[in-house]
Amino acid sequence: MEAVVALPDERALHADLASGAFLLGVCQGRWELGRVTWPFAHIAVFASPWPNAPEKWWFRFDCSGYPQQAPTARPWDPEHDRPLPFDRWPAGKSRVPAVFRTDWKDGSCLYLPCDRVSAQGHEDWRTQHPSLLWSPERGITLYLGELHALLNSSDYTGARHG
Repeated sequence: MEAVVALPDERALHADLASGAFLLGVCQGRWELGRVTWPFAHIAVFASPWPNAPEKWWFRFDCSGYPQQAPTARPWDPEHDRPLPFDRWPAGKSRVPAVFRTDWKDGSCLYLPCDRVSAQGHEDWRTQHPSLLWSPERGITLYLGELHALLNSSDYTGARHG
């Protein structure tokens, strides 16, 4: 039987998922790892409690080219293994809806400087949001940390409903 050899980007992601920074977030109840089916990683981020909203939001990260390339992520419905319908996305007052834009790239990514797809064409983000730019050294915890901060901020108001 032939051994399956992981690609360098897949090995790098698994190393980051086993790192102290990622595991600390798990231990602190900030996020949890679901399944990894290369190049996709399913990771849930815990949110502030709101009526009729989940305790955690699942995201599917496309980690192709990791870590030199940032991942791109979208809200995910793990029960049906498909993109989360727009009417069930996180809601908020200003920043949360600005990130969870259903009109941006057809909802295929989040509007964040650390997202591979959204960062394209936003050169001004380099000076406007330097702490949110993708960094291979910080890895996927950079993206997860920002999602956790948003979903636990005073801006977050639970889930959209229709």
